[in-house]
Amino acid sequence: MFDLTGKVALVTGASRGLGWAMAESLARAGAHVVLNSRDGAALAARVAELQAQGLSGEALAFDVSDTTAAEHAVADIAGRHGRFDILVANAGINHRAPIGEFALADFQRVLATNLTAVWVLCKAAAGQMVPHRRGRIIVTGSITAFAARPTVSAYVASKGAVHALTRQLAVELAPAGVTVNCIAPGYFATELNTPLLGNQEFNDWVCKRTPAGRWGDPREIGPAAVFLASDEAAYVNGLVMTVDGGFTAAM
Repeated sequence: MFDLTGKVALVTGASRGLGWAMAESLARAGAHVVLNSRDGAALAARVAELQAQGLSGEALAFDVSDTTAAEHAVADIAGRHGRFDILVANAGINHRAPIGEFALADFQRVLATNLTAVWVLCKAAAGQMVPHRRGRIIVTGSITAFAARPTVSAYVASKGAVHALTRQLAVELAPAGVTVNCIAPGYFATELNTPLLGNQEFNDWVCKRTPAGRWGDPREIGPAAVFLASDEAAYVNGLVMTVDGGFTAAM
């Protein structure tokens, strides 16, 4: 079960953190994984890690907010490999400021990466998947779309929209055999969260607030992506799957 041998996947934001964890898990399940980020050197190092494990992967550096580059990347992958089976639209950014000090340019910048780029990638992926009547699209949402925090209005707005987009595209693409699902992570111990991990007060709050009593290990999100990418998940569609140690289930 959950064998992805022969499948071709693109994972954006895959040079570190949750993107890398999902990419590695897909590769371990047998997929050929195209790793994306803006940092070509970091991607090369990750591809070397995959190859050292006997896994299949390649690097493709581009900025997901560059819509032309994103569209060309999907077409390039499909053209070179003869198929495009799995999209994991994971790349995202954040900006923190109180609403009264939040510049419009920063709001638009966050939405361009977290929402518009996801839509563009989904559209491009659907263009490759629908004619073959198969495909898996997975997007990264956030538990902040359910339980918000101060100073991250653009991030929360973008992730809430991604959750809604998941449901809409699931309905639209289901007749063509393409599923669209979302993973909404809780608090994970990633490089991006290093400052928060080092903040004793915040660290204690996360551990107390999360029923599991700890931060998530990035390796714990990979299996969720493998499941949603698999043939076994063919009837799972339009789901926003929280992977959060019970955070959103608790009062």
